[in-house]
Amino acid sequence: MELAQVMRALGDENRLRILNLLRKGHLNVGELEQILGINQSNVSRHLSRLKTTNLITNEKQAQWVYYHINQHMLHKYPLLNEILDKELDKIEQCIHDLEVLRQYRRLVSVTEADLT
Repeated sequence: MELAQVMRALGDENRLRILNLLRKGHLNVGELEQILGINQSNVSRHLSRLKTTNLITNEKQAQWVYYHINQHMLHKYPLLNEILDKELDKIEQCIHDLEVLRQYRRLVSVTEADLT
C-alpha cells in the first residue's frame, strides 16, 4: 500500500514542485513559500503530506526546520528517482522554480557576504 500512497502524493503539482526544489538541497518552509509563491499554510500542508508518505524528512537546525528528500525512498522505489531526475526537468513550471531557487541562493549568499 505504501507505493500507492506515494503515487497519490505525487499527483499534486505543488508537491511535485516542492520535490523538484528539494532535490537540489534542503529548504525550510519560509524559503519554499518565497520561491514557490504560495502561502505558508499551503506549503506546510503539502510538506505534511510528503512527510506522511516518507518522501521527505526534516531536520531541525536552531530555530529552523529544514526538509530534504528521503534518500531511502529513492533507493526503495527507483521509479521515484527516474521521475525526479528526468521527468521534472521537462515541466515548464519546475524549470522556472529552479531558476527562482538559483536567484534566491545568489541573493542570500550576497546578503550573507555583506554581513561579514
